[in-house]
Amino acid sequence: MARLTINAAVREVDADPDTPLLWVLREQVGLTGTKYGCGIAACGACTVHIDGVATRACALPISALGPEQAIVTIEGLSPDGSHPLQQAWLALDVPQCGYCQAGMLMAAASLLAQNPSPTDADIDAEITNICRCGTYNRVRAAIKQAAAGGAAQRG
Repeated sequence: MARLTINAAVREVDADPDTPLLWVLREQVGLTGTKYGCGIAACGACTVHIDGVATRACALPISALGPEQAIVTIEGLSPDGSHPLQQAWLALDVPQCGYCQAGMLMAAASLLAQNPSPTDADIDAEITNICRCGTYNRVRAAIKQAAAGGAAQRG
């Protein structure tokens, strides 16, 4: 049994210690907002926060985590979609297919928590998630809109 703190709730999960966090979140805990993309921590669809840091969950075994570490998934970013980034995403019609967007939002929230006024260069350096639809310009615009509206206080 592993004890993990996920979205502010301590959960006990019965999984092999080598099981990636992504599969524990999706299969054991039922939080399916975090997506599988590549399985090698390259695409970012599986991005969650570990103690506030954007982390790729597909390559992180649960044995590397303890109950004292705060894991936040897209479901924990805001219970009702009111986070400034989520609002900016909607206002600017960022997603096309939407598959990568949960990971993009989590990466963006981590960025704004660390840097409340990111430049284009900051965004390019920190948001390394892959979007097959190519919505990068809208992602950048939404991050800037959320930053202007105070997303850093909630991120």
